[in-house]
Amino acid sequence: MSWPAGYGRRVLAEVDSTNAEAARLAGTLAGPEWICALRQTGARGRRGRAWSMPEGNFAGTLVLMPREAPQVVALRSFVASLALYDAFAAATGRVEGLALKWPNDVLLNGGKVAGILLESLGAPRGLAHLAIGIGVNLVEAPDVAQVEPGALRPVSLLSETGVSVTPEEFLDLLATAYAEHEARFVTYGFAPLREAWLARAARLGEVITARTGTTEITGTFETVDEGGHLILTTRAGRQAIAAADVFF
Repeated sequence: MSWPAGYGRRVLAEVDSTNAEAARLAGTLAGPEWICALRQTGARGRRGRAWSMPEGNFAGTLVLMPREAPQVVALRSFVASLALYDAFAAATGRVEGLALKWPNDVLLNGGKVAGILLESLGAPRGLAHLAIGIGVNLVEAPDVAQVEPGALRPVSLLSETGVSVTPEEFLDLLATAYAEHEARFVTYGFAPLREAWLARAARLGEVITARTGTTEITGTFETVDEGGHLILTTRAGRQAIAAADVFF
């Protein structure tokens, strides 16, 4: 498989976390770069939670230098979600069982197989960088005891499909898919990606719960709006949610 033009590729034997490495390297990069680690010693997920990284799983971060407004930059979580979906489809030859969970998880047969973490990075000369951290359970899923109560069960690609893919092989599939969706996003905006994401959305039209640190909102998952917000129809009316953890 050919590597997408314009993207750097860096595979490390071990690092604390690929997002931390991205922060260290951001100011030295001339263009977008993928950083993949075969072993992570200090991985973390959303809200600072620990992220289990068994050997053979995928840990990678894409460093970008976006120039859009912050609310537009944040929409790249949808770009990454669609790229992951396509990478899984390419690896397995099928899309059955795959779904995208707002805001940034990929599901396989109802369990969580991948997660995305976006972080903004400072850099010398005031340049803004974006780190898109991605963790994928290729060969082994974390123990259920490691996940938040009520969260979906972790699953692995191998256990659910019998397909074995190395981190390097998955990186090639993911980078190729990401480059295609990124080009579409930059050229045509969020609208076509929003449509594609909704076509793959988990629990669309069903009752779900969105939980933040202080509130919990339950309602029917109506759509995702033009700003990437989760739209729920509740007893109190239609509500737009910018950030939350979703529970089914």
